[in-house]
Amino acid sequence: MGDLLLIRHGETEWSRTGRHTGNTDVALTRCGLAQAQAVGGALAAYRPVLVLVSPLQRAVQTAVQAGLPDLRITADLREWDYGGYEGVTTAEIQRRRPGWDLWNDGTVPGDAEHPGESLTQVAARCDRVLARIAPFLGGAGAQETGDVVLVSHGHLLRVLTARYLGLAPCRGALFTLDNAAVCRLGTEHGRPAVRGWNLPTRAVATQAPPSPTASAA
Repeated sequence: MGDLLLIRHGETEWSRTGRHTGNTDVALTRCGLAQAQAVGGALAAYRPVLVLVSPLQRAVQTAVQAGLPDLRITADLREWDYGGYEGVTTAEIQRRRPGWDLWNDGTVPGDAEHPGESLTQVAARCDRVLARIAPFLGGAGAQETGDVVLVSHGHLLRVLTARYLGLAPCRGALFTLDNAAVCRLGTEHGRPAVRGWNLPTRAVATQAPPSPTASAA
């Protein structure tokens, strides 16, 4: 059985300032590029059998800078479409809608490029990704199995984690996720489990499996 490694993209100008960033295709900052390179060093001992990446450039840049191999661009890994809240901070929204919470209250329609998306729609995309990767993690129809890496976005990966654990999509609210942090999902006694969450890159390196060379020694 392999582990599922989740990587949120590095810092962007919008993530740094707390703006909701769905389909807007912003690039990594200089800090974000450095964060992505550090992720690559932390994952050096892993040999993933599958790497899926959101099509948005902040995720692609993170995967490239991390040196991940054989990237497969996957539209279902793009971030939640925030609709009319695109580019707006939570504080700004709450000034208009006191008590607003994305997980409970959702989005409002935006323009043609940002029509908005419900939590149910986001969860459906996550379920498709999980079904796609299940054979690589040792599920039914397994052939080549091992670790799988997903490079995506904060809210998307939080919903995906909830679905992996068999929880309602709204339970993604329980899992905060930093820029360029790495998370490990796996199993314990046959049940889905969180093996490491929001790990800084140094912690990931200490938890990495032995390299083939080290094993042989």
